[in-house]
Amino acid sequence: MSTYYEPLIYNVSAEEDGFYLKTILQNRMYVSRKLLSRLKLTEKGILLNGKREYISVRVHAGDVVEVHMEQEVSEDILPQELPLEILYEDEHLLIVNKAAGMIVHPTHGHYVNTLANGVVYYWQQQGKSYRFRPIHRLDQETSGALAIAKNPFVHQQVSEQMKVGEVEKEYLALVHGVMSADEGTVDAPIDRDPEEPHIRIVTESGYAAITHYKVVQRFPEATLVRLWLETGRTHQIRVHMQYLGHPLLGDKLYKQAATEADSSVEVGIERHALHACRLGFTHPITKGRIEFNAPMPSDIGDCLLQLQQG
Repeated sequence: MSTYYEPLIYNVSAEEDGFYLKTILQNRMYVSRKLLSRLKLTEKGILLNGKREYISVRVHAGDVVEVHMEQEVSEDILPQELPLEILYEDEHLLIVNKAAGMIVHPTHGHYVNTLANGVVYYWQQQGKSYRFRPIHRLDQETSGALAIAKNPFVHQQVSEQMKVGEVEKEYLALVHGVMSADEGTVDAPIDRDPEEPHIRIVTESGYAAITHYKVVQRFPEATLVRLWLETGRTHQIRVHMQYLGHPLLGDKLYKQAATEADSSVEVGIERHALHACRLGFTHPITKGRIEFNAPMPSDIGDCLLQLQQG
């Protein structure tokens, strides 16, 4: 017998009397075409006043539309007890402060010790069955706030917000050299390096990439900056900071840059100094704006202390 997530419920208003059910689903409840196709195949996917109906029927004022999504299991992910720092959770979303060094999703050669393994185990211990659906990604070495959807509707809704720039993603980074400008914007397209495909480079033929930054504190050989992403290209902050001549401290992949980066600063950090400190978006169900702040990790905190002490 199938089990379902908490249903999405919509009450038809007087102004919507006579609308097609399909219109309510797509233009009022914002159900995507892909999800709509899946719902039509399930036993109780779409109900009108408690009964299954064709989406071509017309609705009337006072009608109640229900969307029931079947629960899914992440069958390919091995549950594994791992430490998790949970910033927020409800029946629709899970927000975690991802640790540096943790891969988000299992990949070839990395089937365990990922965030997915830990989250699936955590849900399993609660008797819950969800498919692991990260709404966005963070590099393995990047720490900070990461959102995970508990059903396909929530995933689709927040993903759409990301596409139109309505998701706020803010980062803190320590970079080599003393940045002269107090704030600025890097508008430089990014694509794969044709000679080394695992590396990204700034190139005129690349994909649009925009990063805004503001200096928080300057040190003799390094700078603490706050950054906001307008786009979400792979390694975007790391590539753009290198492009400015200020690669991130500890970044082994993007350490070669202009003269500003030739600093001999030595700090005890084993990964690139980048932390996703704040994440904000509109909750797909409540429609209220929600915001999450991820505390500074100890390694970047220790690094800052070293820089402050000279």
